[in-house]
Amino acid sequence: MPVAASAIYFLNLRGDVLINRLYRDDVGGNMVDAFRMHIMQTKELGTCPVRQIGGCSFFYMRISNVYIVIVVSTNANVACAFKFVVEAVALFKSYFGGAFDEDAIRNNFVLIYELLDEIMDFGYPQNLSPEILKLYITQEGVRSPFSSKPSERPAPNATLQVTGAVGWRREGLAYKKNEVFLDIVESVNLLMSSKGSVLRCDVTGKILMKCFLSGMPDLKLGLNDKIGLEKEAQLKSRPTKSGKTIELDDVTFHQCVNLTRFNSEKTVSFVPPDGEFELMKYRITEGVNLPFRVLPTIKDLGRTRMEVNVKVKSVFGAKMFALGVVIKVPVPKQTAKASFQVTSGRAKYNASIDCLVWKIRKFPGQTESTMSAEVELITTMVEKKPSTKPPIQMEFQVPMFTASGLRVRFLKVWEKSGYNTVEWVRYITKAGSYEIRC
Repeated sequence: MPVAASAIYFLNLRGDVLINRLYRDDVGGNMVDAFRMHIMQTKELGTCPVRQIGGCSFFYMRISNVYIVIVVSTNANVACAFKFVVEAVALFKSYFGGAFDEDAIRNNFVLIYELLDEIMDFGYPQNLSPEILKLYITQEGVRSPFSSKPSERPAPNATLQVTGAVGWRREGLAYKKNEVFLDIVESVNLLMSSKGSVLRCDVTGKILMKCFLSGMPDLKLGLNDKIGLEKEAQLKSRPTKSGKTIELDDVTFHQCVNLTRFNSEKTVSFVPPDGEFELMKYRITEGVNLPFRVLPTIKDLGRTRMEVNVKVKSVFGAKMFALGVVIKVPVPKQTAKASFQVTSGRAKYNASIDCLVWKIRKFPGQTESTMSAEVELITTMVEKKPSTKPPIQMEFQVPMFTASGLRVRFLKVWEKSGYNTVEWVRYITKAGSYEIRC
C-alpha cells in the first residue's frame, strides 16, 4: 500500500522540532519525543533508517543538518516513503534557491506549510513536480545569498497542466532550430574463463534524449526489438522482415511514454519533456556481441619470477574503434618490478592496486594487440600457497556500436504547426563489470 503517513517532522541535529505536520489522528503529538529518546539519544541514527517503537514505525533521513522523520501507524511502503522525502527536498530546494538546511526552514515556515498541504493529502503523496506547483504556488522563498536567481518563465495554464496528461512539459516553448538528440548507451557485463568461454554475460542499456522542440510535439520511436517488429507485421498483415531482432528484458520507461499505446501497438510514443531526460532502460541476456576477447597466459618461473602474456582481440567492425582501453592484470603483492613488451599502447606496474596496467588510447576493430611482461617478485621465507587469483579487468568505450545489436529504425516527430526537425542518433558501448579469469 502507499505511504499513508500519519505525521512528518523536521528536526535539527539537537532533536528540536523545526516544523511538523499531522495528517492523521491515529498518532499523538508526542511521537517525536519517542524518536528523540529511543533513537537520537541512543546514537543509533546511522544503523537503520527504519525503526519501530511501540505500534508506530519511524522512517527518517538526514539532509544537511536536518532530519526528516515520517511516522506511520500501519503497514506502509518504505521505498515510497523515502522517494517522497527525496522528491520533497528537491521541491524545497527549487523554491529556496538550491539550499535546504535549518536556516532555510526557519526562513520559510509559511511556504513550507503551504507546500506540505499540497504534496500530501491525508498521508498520501500527491504531485511533487516543481514545474507544476510553481504555477499556482507563486510565493518565492527566502533564497540563500549564494544561490542564483532562476530565469523568468511565462506562466502557462495551470489547470491544464495539473489535470491534463502532460505535466512534465510546459506550453509555449519555441526554438529557432528544432532538434532531437538520441543516445543509446550500453554497459557490457562479462565473466569469461581463462580459455575464452563465456561464463556470464548481459547488457544493461538506457536511451537518453535531449529535445529542443517547439510546441507540444508527439514523438514515435521504433526499435528493432522482436515484439515491436512482430506487432508491426501483424498490424500491416505482412511477414516480419529478415534481420536481427532483439529481445528486451526488464524494460522501464519515463513517465512521458504512453503505456496504453505501447501495450496495444508495441511502439514507444511520447510527448517529451523539454531538455535532457532518460527515456527508457532495459537489459539483454541473449545474443550479446562481445566487443573484445581477452586470452591471458600467466606462468610462474620459480619463486621470484613470473611471465604474463595477454592477447586482446577486437571483435567489432573494422571501420570502428574503441577509446580509452585499459586492461588491469593483477599480480602478487610482493611484486618488485616488471618489464614490458607491447604491440600498441603503454604498460606499467601500479603498486598501489597491485596490477599491471596496459592502456591503449585507440583500438581499431578486427585487430589484436599483445602484452608480454616479466615480473620479478621479492623473495619471502613464507612458503607460497595456492590461492584464487583475481580476474583481469577491462575498461573501454566503443562509439557507434551496441553489444545488444539494438538499433533505431525510425524516430518520427509530429507537431500541429508542421515544422521540420533534425534528428541525431548516437550509439556507445562501455565496459561494465568486464572480467576475465586468469
